[in-house]
Amino acid sequence: MSYIRGEDREQASFLPARIDDYVGAEAAVRVIDAFAEGLDVVGLDFVRAVPAATGRPGYDPRDLLKLYVYGYLNEVRSSRKLERECGRNVELMWLLRRLAPDFKTIADFRRENGPGIVGTCRAFVLFCREQGLFATRLVALDGSKFRAAASAKRIMGEQDIAEEAARIDQRIAGYLADLDATDGIETDDADAERTAAALVELKARRAELAALAAMLRRNTAQF
Repeated sequence: MSYIRGEDREQASFLPARIDDYVGAEAAVRVIDAFAEGLDVVGLDFVRAVPAATGRPGYDPRDLLKLYVYGYLNEVRSSRKLERECGRNVELMWLLRRLAPDFKTIADFRRENGPGIVGTCRAFVLFCREQGLFATRLVALDGSKFRAAASAKRIMGEQDIAEEAARIDQRIAGYLADLDATDGIETDDADAERTAAALVELKARRAELAALAAMLRRNTAQF
């Protein structure tokens, strides 16, 4: 009797031709995508909201906004982690159409467009609360609840909305500040170097254990 085995990593295979097949029809990233695509980035004063006529093409602010909204909802707290997620997270591959901005581009966009990012994330959170989306996740992020049903008894007044928006802004600004703080202490190759060292250590230990097992077999055979 053997174990259930996974596929050989070296074996060529025919995966679904469309990355869309990997993302469920009700996945949260579809809401993020539709929301960001409808934004007027020119009216919101985002830097490079209009593509330059010459020079190297830049990223559409909408795509980087999608990345930040996704990062906020999933508490990804560094530019390098956001960069890594673009290359390994299927939802983000779908959301950004396989774009993979580097961590410096991600961080520069934040520094150039901080107020716009806060405003976009706030509008997205309020929209999701109105629709009753991601309730548990949003409560975990900012600790407050928003009643979705718009009955006469549940309509929020202007003061309630302003206070709610201020709380959300504070939480989002804190998230962006955490990104700045983490970016300041992370190094480019720290994780890669630790991973490489761990693999070397594991190989050494494996050889060491194999040698010990062989010695024990020899000693056993002598008695």
